[in-house]
Amino acid sequence: MNSEELRTFIFLSKVKNFTLAAEQLSVAQSTVTNRISELEKEVGKKLFHRGSKTVTLTEEGEIFLSFAERILELESSSIEEMNAVSSHKRKFSIGAINATYEVYVKPLIDKCMDGNQETSIKVMLGHSLDLIQLLQDHVLDMVFSAVPLKRLGYTCKVFDTDRVALVCAKGKNEFPDGITKEQLAKISYLMCDLTLSDAGVYIRSLFPKNHVFRLEVDNTSKLFPYIENGLGYAFLPYKLVEKQIQDGTFEEVALKDFASPNINTYLIYRQNYDVSVFLENKR
Repeated sequence: MNSEELRTFIFLSKVKNFTLAAEQLSVAQSTVTNRISELEKEVGKKLFHRGSKTVTLTEEGEIFLSFAERILELESSSIEEMNAVSSHKRKFSIGAINATYEVYVKPLIDKCMDGNQETSIKVMLGHSLDLIQLLQDHVLDMVFSAVPLKRLGYTCKVFDTDRVALVCAKGKNEFPDGITKEQLAKISYLMCDLTLSDAGVYIRSLFPKNHVFRLEVDNTSKLFPYIENGLGYAFLPYKLVEKQIQDGTFEEVALKDFASPNINTYLIYRQNYDVSVFLENKR
């Protein structure tokens, strides 16, 4: 299999139409058809169910899709790394979830790059499990994750522990004396994606099963504008919202009959990788 076949397969899996795929890729439809046929011959499995107008991935195609994406990512990363050798003495590939990037990773990058022209840094933001997979594929050197990895050959340690704070817009706190668990389930709550962490599981347990939130996003900082406009409350890592609380944009809501959970940030890397070079900004 080659890169063009894999790219065509991935693109077709998204648009679900041979004609549209050919138009978007600027090739003949027969080219798309031939690439998919060759790929199916090589893997020995049918990758698509063919309909009259659309195609859908088979069960085997769904499995192969994640591997195809990883193969292309590995190819891209290997080329980048080889190119970086000639232009930079040091190269770091870092994965981080959004909240962790804002609080921990960006300050480290700023310090590392300050007055330093010999360092190249690649940052990938995403979900913890996806980033951990990229670490295991050697696409990333280290990952700042909300979930740990317990696997031989990898170091996983708690990088920092934060607490989770319930916040709203300044002046929009309807519970100045504190909120109860019963009251929490009735407020306009804006949910962010902490679900893979123990804190996320705990937060969801505070609400009724199958509770429909007013807004749910998978990126913590994307909630900021909605909170600032007084559209609801949200549990967020305290260090992420500390500045907003201090400058009077956000207000923290006290909790009455239940506790605020802690949230860990884990630093994960291969055991033979010297992470101190990045953390301590060694020249």
